[in-house]
Amino acid sequence: MHIPSLFVDPFSPLLEHPTEQRSKNVAHAPKRPCNLTQTEKMLAVRNALRYIPKEHHALLAREFAEELSTYGHIYGYRFMPNFDLFAPPVSEIGATCEKASAIILMILNNLDKRVAQFPQELVTYGGNGQVFSNWIQFRLVLRYLYTMTDHQTLVLYSGHPLGLFPSTPDSPRMTVTNGMMIPSYSTKELYDKYFALGVTQYGQMTAGSFCYIGPQGIVHGTTITVLNAGRRMGLDSLAGKVFVTAGLGGMSGAQPKAAKIAGCIGVIAEISETALLKRHQQGWLDVYSKDLEEIVQWIKEYREKKQAISIGYLGNVVDLWERLAEEPECLVELGSDQTSLHNPFLGGFYPAGITFEESNQMMTSDPTQFKKLVQNSLIRQIAAIDKIAAKGMYFWDYGNAFLLECHRAGANLLREDAQDDKSFRYPSYMQDIMGDIFSMGFGPFRWVCTSGKPEDLRLTDQTACKIIDELKETNVPEYVKQQYLDNKKWIEEAEKNELVVGSQARILYSDRAGRIALAAAFNDLVKSGKVSAPIVISRDHHDVSGTDSPFRETSNVYDGSAFTADMAVQNYSFRGATWVALHNGGGVGWGDVINGGFGLVLDGSSDAARRAEGMLNWDVPNGVARRSWSGNSKAQEAIRRAEQQVDGMKVTLPVEADDELLKTLKF
Repeated sequence: MHIPSLFVDPFSPLLEHPTEQRSKNVAHAPKRPCNLTQTEKMLAVRNALRYIPKEHHALLAREFAEELSTYGHIYGYRFMPNFDLFAPPVSEIGATCEKASAIILMILNNLDKRVAQFPQELVTYGGNGQVFSNWIQFRLVLRYLYTMTDHQTLVLYSGHPLGLFPSTPDSPRMTVTNGMMIPSYSTKELYDKYFALGVTQYGQMTAGSFCYIGPQGIVHGTTITVLNAGRRMGLDSLAGKVFVTAGLGGMSGAQPKAAKIAGCIGVIAEISETALLKRHQQGWLDVYSKDLEEIVQWIKEYREKKQAISIGYLGNVVDLWERLAEEPECLVELGSDQTSLHNPFLGGFYPAGITFEESNQMMTSDPTQFKKLVQNSLIRQIAAIDKIAAKGMYFWDYGNAFLLECHRAGANLLREDAQDDKSFRYPSYMQDIMGDIFSMGFGPFRWVCTSGKPEDLRLTDQTACKIIDELKETNVPEYVKQQYLDNKKWIEEAEKNELVVGSQARILYSDRAGRIALAAAFNDLVKSGKVSAPIVISRDHHDVSGTDSPFRETSNVYDGSAFTADMAVQNYSFRGATWVALHNGGGVGWGDVINGGFGLVLDGSSDAARRAEGMLNWDVPNGVARRSWSGNSKAQEAIRRAEQQVDGMKVTLPVEADDELLKTLKF
């Protein structure tokens, strides 16, 4: 890769349009809505021209206007590199500040075409999870990072590089916010307007914080979820059991791999042939067919053999569920959905009855009719799911707003005893499965070996296994030991399962004690030279304290605070992180969630060790303490244990009121 060309002045001379690169066969984002007036369209072009020297305005104003008309957004394709991006070894980047080189590596990995869903539109995953709003921002951010020192901080507003500002070595090298709208303006309808104007963006979760590591993260999360869903059904083994779901693009593409690792028969519907073939060619999807009868036959065959396999249905998920509902026996034990329903009417969900191509056109040419088709399809899908669930299937919402959008479409989904608008007949996976795991303090801890060497990653895997062995022998509850055992098995099999896509990265679910021990051990590996370059640690925002989301991460918080965002916003004040990020949106959608994340570079120094310990003693306990206060008993046990282990930690614990006393009150 031509790394030096990414840091040159893109205006002197003006870069040539990367016509050949634009013509490559890669997946592209659908046209974005552009509900702007003529005056607002001129404002959108004016906004983009702010980055451009005056002598180029006449040329680029026309280009930007054409992009706005054609794509619904100004991407600044002229400034897109004319070669495929990927994360090189950090030593090849050569920024003034080593930590800035690590951030550049993470940005490039997010835009690797093997990792990103729509790389040319700067979308990492989720249909609209932007890394930047346009390619000019990409160029400017990399130039700032390349020259910055340890006494500067780069500030990003929704992709826009506000600039470098004087700071101290202890300060973050970069602070990121995405979509921080005034509350009354944080609506999905207004998002389209402000994104078209180029003044805000949807960073999803780890797209906008540059910490996405490809589908490996969601492979692990889905594996853990499917295993624990089986345990809820009393199943010690998933051999011969069937898991039906939807989605093979972006993060949802992890589902076939997770199903195989969990030991079950995974059946995944996908409407996009490009997305399905990508997973099949990748080796993550074993077989696929357009024929529903062949799909049903495969299900019966592999149920009989009790053999794990991943089966793709190239077609609409509604048709799959309705066909399975026709079967007299229950062919499905576990069911969910991972389509991008946080964005239901702009490519996140495709209605039955029309083709993929027809949908992509209709969603912008006739959005009212398209919305009607989507909602009718959701009602059909949940009706088919109801029929199979009545025969014994365990169905859960995977936090993608599936149940919420079915409810908004008119399906009767609220429980009879519902006290709010998130108490559905089917559980969220957070309510039934992941909520307690988060409350114990376990969540998706990640690391990236910036050397790009598999042998460095292998050594960190071995180190993680040793640490887990030590932790499971400590005085912790049995349910905590089970989490240690699940994650040790994951790490032991990680290399064999070929999970790396893009950078040499790994994930496991770890608690406070585990994360601190892992960070210290990794820093020592770098210090000793056993690992040849710094290690970046981060996590998914979908974590113990990273996200406030009443329909997902905090859906099992029942004290009324599920609709507040203090936890995620407070989490932004990381103690010692190399960079921090805070987003509106992510997972279940714009206006429905606030989330944040971080990155920290372990360079082998005592300073890095100090920063990691300080940060990780805040990051996890922040969320555990909040969950403890809401009444979760597992969180209360975890935070009491942390208080005993960490000097200076003193948490406010709840006193439980007596139900019978409350019933005597008159209001």
